[in-house]
Amino acid sequence: MGLTPVVEPRRTYIPAAGHAVTLPLYDPLVKLLGGDPTRRILVEQAAIQPGHRVLEIGCGTGSLVLLVKRLHPDVDVVGLDPDPKALARGRRKTERAGVSIQFDQGFADEMPYPEGSFDRVFSSFMFHHLRRNEMEETLREVRRVLKPGGFLHMLDFGGPESRAEGFLARLLHSSQQLRDNSQERILTLMSQAGFAGPRKISQGAMLFGRIRVSYYRAEAARKPRSLSTVRSSGAA
Repeated sequence: MGLTPVVEPRRTYIPAAGHAVTLPLYDPLVKLLGGDPTRRILVEQAAIQPGHRVLEIGCGTGSLVLLVKRLHPDVDVVGLDPDPKALARGRRKTERAGVSIQFDQGFADEMPYPEGSFDRVFSSFMFHHLRRNEMEETLREVRRVLKPGGFLHMLDFGGPESRAEGFLARLLHSSQQLRDNSQERILTLMSQAGFAGPRKISQGAMLFGRIRVSYYRAEAARKPRSLSTVRSSGAA
């Protein structure tokens, strides 16, 4: 069964569950596949500090941003997604949890935030849905909204270089999106977007080891000091 794009006035997007009608099944399915511990690893890798501002692009129903807020109640958390139905579910989940999270409707390649707004940006199982040009534009936008020294942390299905076992894993890895989701391509796009030191930091698995996932990290490089600043500090 293929994914069904939803058409907005100017854009199309893939809903969190692949189809708008299956959205109510998304959270139970991800939980069954092992998404909860996988996302927790992603959050722990980010080393979030008190006072940080955190953004998730493609936040869907808000499971990851809710986890961030539960683990780090003293940080500001924002979720961005184009799907109003998924955002509505996310808002209801946070209301039930009694926490405050900002949910915004929008696309990751044209974000409504000023430059240098966030210390950490997360992407969880979203990147492989994007077309090549959308990948490039999204990474440039993430670089723009990150503070110097901030980090992008990405979790996604492994590309063709990862080993996959079982029918579901082979089905996932046979899609065009995942064939284009190779480690080499992702790291190259991160570098081209202006990130410093992009790398795959670990690999994990879901569905009892049958689906491989990859964790990436890239830094929004600090601006180098000007030559005059270096000379003046050296003369001091």
